[in-house]
Amino acid sequence: MMTPMTSRSTGARESMSGFTLVEVMVAVLIISIGMLGVARLVLAAVTANDSAYFRTQAAAFAYSILDQMRANRAAASTSPGYKVSYSTYSAPGATVGSNCLGPGNNCSPTAMAQYDLYEWQQQLSAALPGGQGQIIMNFPAGSGQVTATITVKWDDTLAYWNFGGSKTVPTTTQTFTLESAL
Repeated sequence: MMTPMTSRSTGARESMSGFTLVEVMVAVLIISIGMLGVARLVLAAVTANDSAYFRTQAAAFAYSILDQMRANRAAASTSPGYKVSYSTYSAPGATVGSNCLGPGNNCSPTAMAQYDLYEWQQQLSAALPGGQGQIIMNFPAGSGQVTATITVKWDDTLAYWNFGGSKTVPTTTQTFTLESAL
């Protein structure tokens, strides 16, 4: 007669299942390297978003002053009108600002142009890093069609650096240019 087989312990150690500390540390290392890569991608995306935001703001400011010029054609169609360069603009007198505000203002077209330029320059410097604007007016002889070239520039060095540019470059200026007939 046969006896059923029974398992006997032979004193050998049974095989353990699970992870060892070395395996866990290798997995943590691999995940950490992956997370650093994800963090770098997020930083690049945020920087690109900031750069795109500045470009959008520059376009909005250029169209804003163009609308002001079209609303004040009397000053825009004469020289100097709305002509301004990056470095030569100075604030209008205190009476210009007070005369050009509110309904029923007593403001000449020239004073309104000065006030518009002052407000525009203030907005550019507040919204864009190193933001400045320039307007070049073109009065072609005989055509009667006045054109304006509006250029907004700002410092976009941080985006330049984050996308692999040399950090020895002191500043990287971006520009947005709008040319339109009034």
